[in-house]
Amino acid sequence: MGGEELELVKEAFASNWIAPLGPHVTAFEQELCQVTGAGYAAALSSGTAAIHLALILLGIDRGDEVICASFTFSASANPIHYQGASPVFVDSEAQTWNMSPELLERAIQERLRIGRKPGAIVIVHLYGMPALMKQIMEVAQRHDIPVIEDAAEALGASYRGRALGSFGHFGILSFNGNKIITTSGGGALLSDDRSLVERARNLSEQARDAAPHYQHSQIGYNYRLSNICAAIGRGQLRVLAQRVAQKRALFERYQSLLGDLPGVAFQPEPEGCFSNRWLTCFTIDPQKSNGVTREDVRLAFSAENIDCRPLWKPMHLQPVFQGYPYYGDGTSERLFDQGLCLPSGTAMTEADVQRVVDVVRVCFGK
Repeated sequence: MGGEELELVKEAFASNWIAPLGPHVTAFEQELCQVTGAGYAAALSSGTAAIHLALILLGIDRGDEVICASFTFSASANPIHYQGASPVFVDSEAQTWNMSPELLERAIQERLRIGRKPGAIVIVHLYGMPALMKQIMEVAQRHDIPVIEDAAEALGASYRGRALGSFGHFGILSFNGNKIITTSGGGALLSDDRSLVERARNLSEQARDAAPHYQHSQIGYNYRLSNICAAIGRGQLRVLAQRVAQKRALFERYQSLLGDLPGVAFQPEPEGCFSNRWLTCFTIDPQKSNGVTREDVRLAFSAENIDCRPLWKPMHLQPVFQGYPYYGDGTSERLFDQGLCLPSGTAMTEADVQRVVDVVRVCFGK
C-alpha cells in the first residue's frame, strides 16, 4: 500500500457507500482513462471478467474461433471457452516474447483458407512488456478482425509513447493482488466506444432492464467492482509511477548482478517499448551455461525457501486445451523450458536481492 488508500477507504465508510458501486468507482474509472488515454472504462471484478465481456460485446458465440496468444496465463484463453468458442493459439517472437505478427498472419491466412475467419484476436503484453503493436494492428486491420488487448500485467507500460490498453478495440487491465497496483481483486475494460462500455457496465450488473421492477431481457453477470475496492485502487494509482520506477530499478539491479553468467539472458526491451517490468524474467540456455538448467536454479531457490516459478507454460501444451489449432515455431516452448521469474516485489530490500542473486551464482559455481 502507498499510504493514501486507507484514507480513501475511510471516506467510503463515512459516506456509507460500501458496495456495489459508489463515487469511488466513477472516479476510479475516470482516473484510469487519464492514465491510459482510453476514452471510457468499466471497473470490474477481474481482468478475466473484462475479457469475457469484451468477447460478448464483439458477438463471439458458440462455434466461433478466437485467436489467442499461446504464451500467457490461462485467464487470457478461458473466457473464449465461456462463450462456447474455440481458441486458435499463436506462438511468440523472440524480441518481446509476445505474439508473433508473422505467425498471426499465417494463422489468419490458414483459417481463412478453410472458411473459418476468426472473430477476434486476444494479444497479451507479457510480464509488462509491450507486444509489437504496430505490426499486430496492421495485420488485424488488414483482415478486419477486432483486437482485445490483454494488458493485465502491463499498466504503466507503453509502446512508442502510447499507453498499453489503448490500442485494441478493447483494453483489459487487472488489479489482482499480484499486479503492479491492486484493488485486492479487480479489473477494468477500456474502450473508446462509449456505448460499448455502457453495455459492459449493464452486463456486469446482471443486465437489468430500465424498468421500475426487476426485468431482464438478456443474461447478465455479477462482475462490477465495489466502491471499497475502487477506493483502494484510487490510492494505488497515485503511486503507479513510483511502482514502475521501482520495478524497473529492480530489473536493472538483477541484470547488473547476473547478466555476466554464461547462457543467461533477460527479457529484451526493443526500441519503442517501455516495460513496467512487472516481473523480472530471464532464461538459461543449457548449451551455453556449462550445463546449468532452469530447473537446477528453481530447485536451489526452493531449497532456500525462495518462491520462484518457471515462465508461463504455453496454452497449446495445457491439458485443457489439447487439440486446438496452434501456429508456432517453438519459441514459447523454449522460453518455458529455459525461463524463470525472479522474486520481484517492490518491498524487496537490497539484502533480499543479494540473497536471490547469491543462490543463482552458486548454481553457476560463482
